[in-house]
Amino acid sequence: MNIKQLEVFRAVLSTGSTMGAAKSTGLSQSGVSRLVQQLESDLELTLFQRVKGRLVPTPEARTLEAEAKTVLLNLARFSQLADEIRTGASETEAVRIGLPSSMWENFAPAMLKDYREGFPGVRVETFFETTMTIQRMIDQRVIDFGFLRHEGEISPGIRLEIVAEGRSVAVMHRDHRLAARDVIRPEDLRGEPLIMLGRLRAHRVMLDRLLQNEAVRADVRIETHSNSSACAYAAEGLGIALASSFYANLYKHLPVVQRPFEPKLTQRFGIATAEGVPMSLAAKGLMAALKRQIERSQVDDQA
Repeated sequence: MNIKQLEVFRAVLSTGSTMGAAKSTGLSQSGVSRLVQQLESDLELTLFQRVKGRLVPTPEARTLEAEAKTVLLNLARFSQLADEIRTGASETEAVRIGLPSSMWENFAPAMLKDYREGFPGVRVETFFETTMTIQRMIDQRVIDFGFLRHEGEISPGIRLEIVAEGRSVAVMHRDHRLAARDVIRPEDLRGEPLIMLGRLRAHRVMLDRLLQNEAVRADVRIETHSNSSACAYAAEGLGIALASSFYANLYKHLPVVQRPFEPKLTQRFGIATAEGVPMSLAAKGLMAALKRQIERSQVDDQA
């Protein structure tokens, strides 16, 4: 038994003749008759009797009529859903993404606006978390993928595609006296109030050691754990923030400038996915929108 047989069965029930069924299905009369005979053979039931040139449904055919209608409607819904998934119009599909907290303010809205143009019906759930939490959420299949800073160790079973790089920069109010410098070095920070990120994390330990090697006592006034807050504090003239140019570039709308910090320290960022787990078309579309927004956000990088 196949779908074409059910379509012809329904058409004959509706029109009462092979001629009418042929017109509605686009088949020949002989083709309609052959499919009806095949269906009766497959089911081992007589579905129609010929009475004065018309096909009269048997009681068995009437019993099967509702089920045939349901099967064909479900097939149409199945086909429609597949089309919606393919074109991004599905309202039943959801994509979940993990991002660093510093990307919520401007980056994520712009990314989702871009994404919605191609996938207007897909529901998106965003999680703003730390690198370790994003890795754990991927491992537990809570999110489809995440964007994170590569800090050396990646959990087993997670694949990381490097998509961006940054370098350490000094972020300060645009009217700060050091804004006139092309480069900021450790000795320039002597006596300056500092805004520092990620106490005890690997990159912060490197910065602390670098300042110590240059005999610069860090006058840390604010400890924070997000690049967005560090840039916002610098915009208020609360000190100089040592951050990644990748994140500093997301806050160009603030009254701040960024200057390369020497010696050069670099950072790498990537998209993390679960190894061996297929991605839906909707998730692939969001990943592409993420990459496009990364490219846009890093244009005219001062660092």
